[in-house]
Amino acid sequence: DDVVIGSPIAGRRFAELEGLIGFFINTLALRSRLDDGPTFVEMLGRVREATLGAYAHQDIPFEKLVEELQPQRDLSRSPLFQVMLTLQNAPRAEEGARADALSLRPVGQDGSTAAKFDLSFVFTHSPQGLAGSVTYSTALFREDSIRRLVSHLRVLLEAIVLDAGQHVSALPLMEEAERRQVLVDWNATATDFPRDATLHGLIEAQVERTPDAVALEFEGRTLTYRELDARANQLAHVLIAQGVGPEVRVGLLLERSLELVVALLATLKAGGAYVPFDPAYPAQRLTWMLEDARPAVLLAQEHLLSRLPAHDARVLCLDTQWEDIARQPRHAPPPRATADGLAYVIFTSGSTGRPKGAMNAHGPVVNRLRWMQSAYNLGTSDVVLQKTPFSFDVSVWEFFWPLMTGARLVVARPGGHQEPAYLARLISEAGVTTLHFVPSMLQVFLEEPGLEACTSLRRVVCSGEALPVELAERCLRRLPWAGLHNLYGPTEAAVDVTFHQCLPGESRRSVPIGRPVANTQIRLLDSRMEPVPVGVPGELFIGGVQVGRGYLGRPELTAERFIPDAFSGTPGARLYRTGDVARWLPDGAIEYVGRADFQVKVRGLRIELGEIETALKLHPGVQQAVVVAREDATGDRRLVAYVVPSSASLDISTVREALRQRMPEYMVPSAFVALEALPLTPSGKLDRNALPAPEASARDHASYSPPSTPTEELLATLWSGVLRADRIGREDDFFVLGGHSLLATQLVSRIRSAFSVELPLRVLFEAPTLSRLALRVDEALQAAEGIALPPPSAIARGDEAPLSFAQQRLWFLDQLQPGTATYNIPSALHLEGPLDLSALERAFRELLQRHESLRTTFHAHAGEPVQRFHATADFTLDVRDLEHLASDTREAEARRLAGAE
Repeated sequence: DDVVIGSPIAGRRFAELEGLIGFFINTLALRSRLDDGPTFVEMLGRVREATLGAYAHQDIPFEKLVEELQPQRDLSRSPLFQVMLTLQNAPRAEEGARADALSLRPVGQDGSTAAKFDLSFVFTHSPQGLAGSVTYSTALFREDSIRRLVSHLRVLLEAIVLDAGQHVSALPLMEEAERRQVLVDWNATATDFPRDATLHGLIEAQVERTPDAVALEFEGRTLTYRELDARANQLAHVLIAQGVGPEVRVGLLLERSLELVVALLATLKAGGAYVPFDPAYPAQRLTWMLEDARPAVLLAQEHLLSRLPAHDARVLCLDTQWEDIARQPRHAPPPRATADGLAYVIFTSGSTGRPKGAMNAHGPVVNRLRWMQSAYNLGTSDVVLQKTPFSFDVSVWEFFWPLMTGARLVVARPGGHQEPAYLARLISEAGVTTLHFVPSMLQVFLEEPGLEACTSLRRVVCSGEALPVELAERCLRRLPWAGLHNLYGPTEAAVDVTFHQCLPGESRRSVPIGRPVANTQIRLLDSRMEPVPVGVPGELFIGGVQVGRGYLGRPELTAERFIPDAFSGTPGARLYRTGDVARWLPDGAIEYVGRADFQVKVRGLRIELGEIETALKLHPGVQQAVVVAREDATGDRRLVAYVVPSSASLDISTVREALRQRMPEYMVPSAFVALEALPLTPSGKLDRNALPAPEASARDHASYSPPSTPTEELLATLWSGVLRADRIGREDDFFVLGGHSLLATQLVSRIRSAFSVELPLRVLFEAPTLSRLALRVDEALQAAEGIALPPPSAIARGDEAPLSFAQQRLWFLDQLQPGTATYNIPSALHLEGPLDLSALERAFRELLQRHESLRTTFHAHAGEPVQRFHATADFTLDVRDLEHLASDTREAEARRLAGAE
């Protein structure tokens, strides 16, 4: 530890100094507050007061203070603080000083000493001025980061010298070169794409180039480019006749199908903008969307109409009224839309409790698609899988990018985007080369067996939520023939605005969201709307061509989130304020950090927690409510609702059901915790960090009832593995215990493996309790929907039978080399923990009884080999106790016995 020796003791004998050392090395931890925006002079005064106050109590040993504040502290690191600043103000030799006067000089370190703190600064006075050194933890900082930090400190000090009256928050950190780097050099994305194109215009041009190529495929049905264009033209003529034109909105209530793609293209050809109405949304949400969007026409499938509330839009059912549509001309109507015209409105979660519609025009989307084509070069031999629900903006490039390049668009069946086994099979059969996953669904997909057949894949695109490094590395190992690309962008912009290609062996702590795409700028700004230096987190703003129009019918919110771009030389340029926090990396890539507000991403879906909280507070039994996103034992994020009931008789199940009536399933919290009061900070604000983690005892399900049938017992085991839950009762609800759609896909996959039965994913939503799901599994087995396991009984056969061809081969090889285990597959297992030997023995007997091949032996009869079937097989477990052996020989003897076996 450093010893600071000041002038009052200069020249004392060492013996006198020795008694003072213990006094001077006592550590003082100082605190300064900057949250109210003081000037530097004001801050300096506060530091002076804090320092004098600390010196007044410096007799209190630091260790004693720590014991009082942190009795259970972590001994691996320094308590209370991790940044140290030391000012060495030892006296310098002056002219005229005595020749025998004591002189002091600092001794340099060789740099090999382990850092005691995360960061330490040591400053000393010298004849040339103030000299300093930095010691840092190499586990936290790189050398280039520290060099930037020193540069920022120098700029800061120079600014203070010039004007100490500035507010601390206004003091600069960056030199001009670094400021230009983050504002200009890393945003030099200007690309000369034509600015007058429309989405449908690009597709019409491709129709002229490849009219007879297959454009679209769905469940065995196909359309060529010519056929797709003709159908879209016919529907466009109908829409125009019903008043659709520029800026007119057309609602789409359709499941994934050929008709959906025709409807999208026809709406744009008519000059209108499409508005997706997801059939999976609850009635209340669809009502709000209808009220805000006010579509002139609603294109639907007749079986979905019952899901809509009352409305004024004209309805056209594409599945039952197509004969009338088919009478229209097959040629394209005159051009009606422009690059500035509205292309679509996609509704996203809203903090006020009501979804908001984000608007985007043709030009920004065309820019996005042309950048994607220049970056990834899709060709006529490519196949793109469309599986994202069209109520999410990723679907925009899935639909339009392949159709403007001559590739083939394969549309997944409704619900198929949640079924990994189906997706793997479809990729293999259709030869899919390009597809998209949110990271959480990619995690599930990579667990699916048989991905080795997906060799056609060339591009896997990820977006929607942060991509973990471990998941990216696993994808590259599991699908080494496919490139992995991490993209980022909100619905308020034209889909994605940054991109990064993941490469094997990258040594990064996180996967970057990358660099801005063509004609797009990314600004990382602080609270004063000034650019932040490299490595410093700032709020992410999007500028350039791909900034959306704003929110439909919400001018105040649009003005709040879409602001003038003070860094652009283009008149009228705007920035979109994302609310995301990110930082520049030294190589110019961008690293996503988190959110600046209470908006969250759960399984790739953007959720405003305020929307759920507002809906909760509308329930008469809820007095207060707060919702957070927490990581569970699996590392997955899930929504947890904390409610303060207005009465002691609140039934949580009714609250959950009320939410399901107002919002999609993915926005309904998977866990509810009732509290007497919400925890508050000393200032009276909600203390989110003090909200307790939901416990199994707090689950709002009935008292535990154990599984009662073999199917329920096996299902309970599968549930435990998926949900990381210790005890599963027959009346427990999968979704109440924390399950969600992605975990449901894992469970269905495990049910398929365990029972050899194929269950649609919807069955779990229809029968979410263990007992009801067990009934559905039993029904599927009895109805032979899957491959039912045979009962464990012997099959009647004669005593002997000729060998099969495969058995003849084994018999022949055994004659050449008798008594060998070469043709078996031996292995040994080490079991540790409590073991029921009798249960293990019974299990082996059941296996022998179930599988005839384990009760079959070869014999020679009249000089010819035969196989003999044994109705039963006696089996006795051979147990050898090695406890009596010395500990150093047990392992060797166990290995010898295993080898002999």
